[in-house]
Amino acid sequence: MKLRVVELLLVSTLPSMVLANEGLPSLTLTMATLIGGTLAAGSANAFNMVIESESDKLMKRTAKRPLATGVLTKAEALIFATLIGLISLLIFAVYTNALTTALTATAIVFYVWVYTILLKKRTPQNIVWGGAAGCMPALIGWAAVTNSLSVTAWSFFLVIFFWTPPHFWALAIKYKDDYAAAHIPMLPVVASKTHLLRQMWIYTIAMIASSVALIINAELQNWAMAVTVALGLVFAAQLRGLNEKSVNYEKTAGKIFQWSITYLSLLSVLLVAAQLLKA
Repeated sequence: MKLRVVELLLVSTLPSMVLANEGLPSLTLTMATLIGGTLAAGSANAFNMVIESESDKLMKRTAKRPLATGVLTKAEALIFATLIGLISLLIFAVYTNALTTALTATAIVFYVWVYTILLKKRTPQNIVWGGAAGCMPALIGWAAVTNSLSVTAWSFFLVIFFWTPPHFWALAIKYKDDYAAAHIPMLPVVASKTHLLRQMWIYTIAMIASSVALIINAELQNWAMAVTVALGLVFAAQLRGLNEKSVNYEKTAGKIFQWSITYLSLLSVLLVAAQLLKA
């Protein structure tokens, strides 16, 4: 289920719910959304492992996954992925609404078919467009509360959309040889360091701008804006340390990857805190 990845998805689900509700939503709705989201993301990740089981054997980072090692068969994994996916959709159908259920189903299909099957091995922009599946919790959380989508929800979606490429490319720098061995054209594998860094800067600047727009659209306090800008500047400072001529290139990329996780986590905490203090 790649639960470490799922944690990041849940980090963006709860703030979206709090913003949509302008306070804490009911415990029942919150738990149903988080549990349903966990199962949905786990389902998509399990399908991903089935599809990429052979590629996983070629990469040191993924060689110990259950299908790569033979702990599970593809048939067993398919049954598991299908079952928890259906359970997740049932939970959303019972406890939320049709829009939320449809968004969840779309996220699963998008990650499995569009990202894993269509894009991942065909284009170095795979994570840019395929990463949209990871932005869906921002919409799902909002829709679970309001049965609608707003400019604020889409602003949060864009924050995660622009955050994903520099986050993932920083990881791909560290595991560049793995991706090359598996014939996956991640940008660090096929592009020069100069081009890669330029792309990371473009998306980082767009992420910071989207974060500012999110605070404005959510009508949060000035101090929340100040903290948001500060977090963005720290992200930019981390990226500034990534120099193509640096002897610590991969180590610096690893720090950027870790900070990107911290950035999204802190931003999510900030959104919840600012909304609750505003209420």
